[in-house]
Amino acid sequence: MASLIAVAALVLGVLVPTGAAIAAPSASVPTTGALSGIKPMTLDGFDPGNLISDAVFTDKNTMTEAQIQSFFNSKVSRCLGGTDEKGRPIVCLKDFSITSASRPADTYCNGYTGAANESAARIIYRVAQSCGINPQVLIVMLQKEQGLVTHTWPSAWRYDIALGQGCPDDASCNPAYVGFFYQIYGAARQMKIYMEGRYFTYYAPGRTWNILYHPTASRNCGSAPVYVANKATSALYYYTPYQPNAAALRAGYGEGDYCSSYGNRNFYNYFTDWFGSAQGAANNPFGNIELVKAAPGQFQVSGWAIDPNTADPIAVHVYVASVGTAVTANVPRADVGAAYPGSGNNHGFSATVPAIGSGVVSVCIYAINSGAGANVLLGCRDVESKSGLPVGSMTAKAVEGGIRVTGWALDPDLIDPSTVHVYVDNAGTAVTADKVSGDIPPAYAEYGTKHGFDTTISAPPGSRNVCVYGINVGPGVNTAIGCTTVQVTAPVISEKGRAPVGAFESVSVSGNVASVSGWALDPDTASSIKVHLYVGSSGTEYTADKVRADVGSANPGYGDRHGFAESVTLPVGTSSICAYGINTGAGGHTLLGCKSATVTAPASDPGRAPFGNFEAAVATPGTITVGGWAIDPDTSDSISVHIYVGAVGLAYWADKERADVGAAYPAYGTRHGFAQQITVAPGTYSVCAYGINNGAGGHTLLGCRTVAVG
Repeated sequence: MASLIAVAALVLGVLVPTGAAIAAPSASVPTTGALSGIKPMTLDGFDPGNLISDAVFTDKNTMTEAQIQSFFNSKVSRCLGGTDEKGRPIVCLKDFSITSASRPADTYCNGYTGAANESAARIIYRVAQSCGINPQVLIVMLQKEQGLVTHTWPSAWRYDIALGQGCPDDASCNPAYVGFFYQIYGAARQMKIYMEGRYFTYYAPGRTWNILYHPTASRNCGSAPVYVANKATSALYYYTPYQPNAAALRAGYGEGDYCSSYGNRNFYNYFTDWFGSAQGAANNPFGNIELVKAAPGQFQVSGWAIDPNTADPIAVHVYVASVGTAVTANVPRADVGAAYPGSGNNHGFSATVPAIGSGVVSVCIYAINSGAGANVLLGCRDVESKSGLPVGSMTAKAVEGGIRVTGWALDPDLIDPSTVHVYVDNAGTAVTADKVSGDIPPAYAEYGTKHGFDTTISAPPGSRNVCVYGINVGPGVNTAIGCTTVQVTAPVISEKGRAPVGAFESVSVSGNVASVSGWALDPDTASSIKVHLYVGSSGTEYTADKVRADVGSANPGYGDRHGFAESVTLPVGTSSICAYGINTGAGGHTLLGCKSATVTAPASDPGRAPFGNFEAAVATPGTITVGGWAIDPDTSDSISVHIYVGAVGLAYWADKERADVGAAYPAYGTRHGFAQQITVAPGTYSVCAYGINNGAGGHTLLGCRTVAVG
């Protein structure tokens, strides 16, 4: 009986090629095509550089334990039984069982917990899961090495060296690898070592190698260059380092000529006959795209998809350019079920996916693989997107009490009314564009007519800048619909000389700063008027031009810019703050009200030194301008500073208004700045500033700077 063995030797647990030729199939394997799908004379699609894809080779989920057992049962209908040449019972692979051993986890496999009476199917399944090798690969190797899958009278020794793991041609098998479990686990682990490529570099993928036709050098059968395309093919050549010649390929499963070897040929033959394409195409999902249609802000897609490895619905991924959306193909489709009765009806998909912007975009749909195989592109469609930035138009004109703004606006991503923001100068108002408009261009007919807006915004007299912005709801940004300038005129006033009206509403104190607010208007004009705020006998003029919608609503025709909200500095103690509305013409001013406010003096700690900052010393021809600020923590009064230019010092007061200093030190007020211009002759000077203590305690050097004067 001819042997199927293509043995390999083991050195320190690593398989190396030995050069054994592979004979024709054994008597248990028909060569006449009696097995389903066998190709007796050709090997369609055989590529010596890509015997099997990496994805298929390492797909551990192609078969369950039950499916492996069922496969074994289908290959041997009747085992001959009896005993072998040494009197041991004959057991076919479908009935074989053995006690497995435990193996620790490592880089290549996740380990194995041994158990009694494990079937061959269970061992193959568990090893495949542990080492990440396709169980179909192990099944095919069992057949090509010892014919065990279809053998009806296998001797016990075939199981001991089932895959040739650790069994060189010229020596006895390594005892560590004798036995069915050790063969399966050792070979699967060895394949992962080969694929890693750390210890084996000949036949490495991505390179061309001269691979022999036959292991016996004396036959002078030669070799041929083979570009090894992937890791799985590389691993198979490490295991069986020969390629079939033309005669071996012509023979199908049969015997070729003097220079033929058969190991990798038989691997390809058995795998493709039993399990389909070694590249996984037979296991790939398939389907059809029936609709890709643009809609406002989205695309509508429909079709169907099936994976041959499952009757369950599978996922499809819809990509709009580079943005993907997952959809489940679970819509009932009786027509699809009728065409593929083994898969059932629930394989249709119908979904909407978001658009990503305007213009023509490529919409691609992929069927997502389940089990063996790979994801499949069902197709792409180039479609004009109904998406993009807001569009529209606007007009604005002055009306009594303000500005009327009209127009239309829509967002191509939204069929419902969108929002616009109407700005008069710096004040914005949100408006829904939901009124019927006849101005919408025909290109947007499918969006309907309810995208108009018509609103009146109160505004004081004067030149007003009016802008309308479409508020974006999809990809992109808000868009300016338009801007224009409107001249708002004051309302006609029939009576002159009336006094201002208004209210002094609130005062709050923080440190020595009081925040005051209220409103004031002159009935003789819609323009904002002046208010005077007095702290004791000291007054400051402000303009009551802050937006007060409540005032505008209560006084139609005058607009809403009549509020005031100001900050005033208070001395220590209780002060009276009074607000006056200042008449714009004939008539008197109006006292809007007075309120009291108290400032508590800072805690006294006599003797503390001044602090501050020497901020600038700027030279101009003939002068140096010096600036900064200084505070004595023992008083809120302004203090003296001494400024030295070289050896000459001059005294000044740090009493300039500094709102930033007052904000940082509210208990001390704002009059602590200094800014002095000092006349000097040309030359280079050291300029130093000192804060002068107002009582006990030392003075403080605020800083020095070197200045060159031209």
